[in-house]
Amino acid sequence: MRRAILIVMDSFGIGGAVDAEAFGDAGADTFGHIAAACAAGQADIGRRGPLALPHLEALGLGRAAGTASAPEQPEGLWGSAGEVSRGKDTPSGHWEIAGVPVTFDWGYFPTEIPTFPASLIAEIMDDSGIPGILGDRHASGTEIIAELGEESIRSGKPIFYTSGDSVLQIAAHETHFGLERLFALCGVARKHVDPLNIGRVIARPFLGESAESFRRTANRRDYSVLPPEATLLDRAVAAGRKVIAIGKIGDIFAHQGISEVRKGDGNMALFDAMLGAIRDAGDGDLVFANFVDFDSAFGHRRDVAGYAAALEAFDRRLPEFFAALQPGDLALITADHGCDPTWPGTDHTRENVPVLGFGPGIAGRGIGHRKTFADIGESVAAHLGLPQGKHGTSFL
Repeated sequence: MRRAILIVMDSFGIGGAVDAEAFGDAGADTFGHIAAACAAGQADIGRRGPLALPHLEALGLGRAAGTASAPEQPEGLWGSAGEVSRGKDTPSGHWEIAGVPVTFDWGYFPTEIPTFPASLIAEIMDDSGIPGILGDRHASGTEIIAELGEESIRSGKPIFYTSGDSVLQIAAHETHFGLERLFALCGVARKHVDPLNIGRVIARPFLGESAESFRRTANRRDYSVLPPEATLLDRAVAAGRKVIAIGKIGDIFAHQGISEVRKGDGNMALFDAMLGAIRDAGDGDLVFANFVDFDSAFGHRRDVAGYAAALEAFDRRLPEFFAALQPGDLALITADHGCDPTWPGTDHTRENVPVLGFGPGIAGRGIGHRKTFADIGESVAAHLGLPQGKHGTSFL
């Protein structure tokens, strides 16, 4: 049996991007700065001591990141990859991992307040019937919901906000506003932001009755534009293979090249969903998983201790993942960008990412630094016997 499992630890960068300065991120290092904070006792909230990732380290994480704690002989393929896409956002990183770098410029909303063009909001209001909007600025999702959630419930006005990504995010209460109504609103907004070349509209439903009890739910939905050309996922489906998307992978690819979607509320639920998908995957299939909490719950919120604890929780479950692999399987762990929780602001950071490959019978060796994430997708394609794309080179 020959299957592939591709895991994206969302935002788990390892620093060192050659073009980091152009993005204002020279010196950003998600993994390195979290490890340093833990070693200095600055992340002892809910956990204590140095960052403990024994299974990732055994696979070669330390070697990939250039840290002194790297084992002499990693158990898997280890290396790093740099991004060539012209953005440090989620679609760019994932599409490039799947073999299609983003060579065009996304549209972005300015930092001025109000942020969104008045004409855009008027068009969305006319087509959706909403009485108005709240927010209208760059913001952290959890913070702006805490600030404006009660007013949103009272007024019926959804919360519109954005970030350094090419994105329009719309938050509304699942029951008071209505989940399906929120999804419909985001569909309307998607149509109107297309001329602005905005990558995603994201529905951000929440529950609770007060600022103290508000929480975002797992019913998030991303309305993405289609990748500009066929990705690894499209090639797999065209060859009759099954692509099982875990978490937000389906949304990121606008559900193109996706056979099945499985979701979960948080990293541990997503890990369970991934293990179930591995049990169900057949010969030649691809399981593609995104673990979003690293980014959304901790990176963007600049929560160093929370990010460290999430990494350790993920690492503790890896033995279950190892046990689920069968002869012929290839597993790859990587990331789509950085989100250094020690960095100013709340946006992603331009960083290299780790590339860790393993499976029964795969010998440990270095694969060097890959100049594009697309090498990851082309390695999966080579393993599964799929047609090769034109943007990357297999390291197998």
